[in-house]
Amino acid sequence: MTFPTFRLWGSAAAVLALSACSTTLLPPTQVEPQVAPTWQALLPHYGTVGGLSQWWQQQGDPLLVELIDAAQAASPTVANALTRIESARAQQATAYGALVPNLSAQASAVRGVTQPQVPMATTLQGGLQASWELDLVGANRAANNAAAAQVESSRAQWHEARVSVAAEVANLYYTHANCIQVLGLGFKNVDSQRTTARLVDINAKAGLAAPADAALAKAAAAEANSRLMQQGAVCDINVKGLVALTNLPEPVLRQKLGAALNQPAMAKPLEVHAVPAQTITQRPDVYAAERDVLLAATSVASAKAQRYPRLSLSGSIGAMRVSSGGVDQDVSTWSFGPLALSVPLYDGGQRAASVKASEVAYQASISSYQAKVRQAVREVEEALISLYSTEARQADAQTAAKGYSESLAATQTRFDKGLSSLIDLETARRQDLAAQTEMQNLQLQRNQAWVALYRALGGGFEPARAAESASASNANTSANPGSQNNSTSAP
Repeated sequence: MTFPTFRLWGSAAAVLALSACSTTLLPPTQVEPQVAPTWQALLPHYGTVGGLSQWWQQQGDPLLVELIDAAQAASPTVANALTRIESARAQQATAYGALVPNLSAQASAVRGVTQPQVPMATTLQGGLQASWELDLVGANRAANNAAAAQVESSRAQWHEARVSVAAEVANLYYTHANCIQVLGLGFKNVDSQRTTARLVDINAKAGLAAPADAALAKAAAAEANSRLMQQGAVCDINVKGLVALTNLPEPVLRQKLGAALNQPAMAKPLEVHAVPAQTITQRPDVYAAERDVLLAATSVASAKAQRYPRLSLSGSIGAMRVSSGGVDQDVSTWSFGPLALSVPLYDGGQRAASVKASEVAYQASISSYQAKVRQAVREVEEALISLYSTEARQADAQTAAKGYSESLAATQTRFDKGLSSLIDLETARRQDLAAQTEMQNLQLQRNQAWVALYRALGGGFEPARAAESASASNANTSANPGSQNNSTSAP
């Protein structure tokens, strides 16, 4: 074997050895979630129920969907998340470019006299130049995988931002619907109080009732009217909040709300998988945390790769034709190389410190992922408990409301016949109003529990659907740069 042949085989062996090292640089990129086999809280049982991905559309409330879409289009949080997707895509393209050869071309034409006593010449020249870093230990592949993981993570964060906005709008919408119902009870109570106060005042002036009763009736009517004014202010504040979230004109929004909230707003049930490990895969924040583990793992691989040799290859092809005095000359060149090998020798421990820092960050990302999983389980469990509590109290609240309503009617009849005191009537009235208000508040708590469960379950997050929705939103924003509509449909 000649010495050049020996060197060639030696170089090939070194390349194969370095390539084998690439499989040992990357630590585990997946972490098994540590969750219980089943939920500890009771699951809702409603037979066939709606799924998460189109839950808002299944509510049968077009205004709620419209408000959510408008809020997502106006939300700076959603817009920033969409921008981060584009930034991550650009970084992914840059990382992919390091895996393939870099090719450039040049062309030129020159005509003139370059030397005395030499005829005019035309020189045509063209060339190709290529360079490529051979990814021996997988450093560039690790960077490309990290960029892809960053894109996936940014899509999950965009979905999470949309779900958060949807939940915020829905909670405020249901709160306002409850406020309108309570306000209606307040109007009825004020009318009843004023009627009682007027009749007692007439009787007091006729000597048929004590002046103290008239004063008490007026005080009760004034107190009821004060509560009504306070409730009205709360409803107005809710409208202001919806205006700020949706960016809709307030007169238009008030008109829409007035037409839609004639009946109580009711959230529809949704399905919950019995296995927590299956459920948390729908959480965009858990998915993003899992991508962060992959990012940290690729950072470890990249840091380790800096301690190994790097091999690069370049080459060029040039073509030149010179025409002068009727004579054509073809002057073409090509070169292959240099094949350059860079070997790190001494850096004062910088590369070792970089590896140590990346390994610490990798362990921290695993801890963060496990914490996200625990938080996801906690939020689902809490939402299930709240939902079960509201459902369990519903029957008792209805029984109480019915009983207090019948008691008020009987007390009113006795009061009209002079068989009951005004204090008894006011007590029965307050109990009836409190029971009716509790019914409305319980309905609000039920709706909020369903919204909390929807959000805790991830809002129907699916990586493939998130990629399609993000691409559609980006395309819509690019086609309409002056429009804020960056939402396809409520998640």
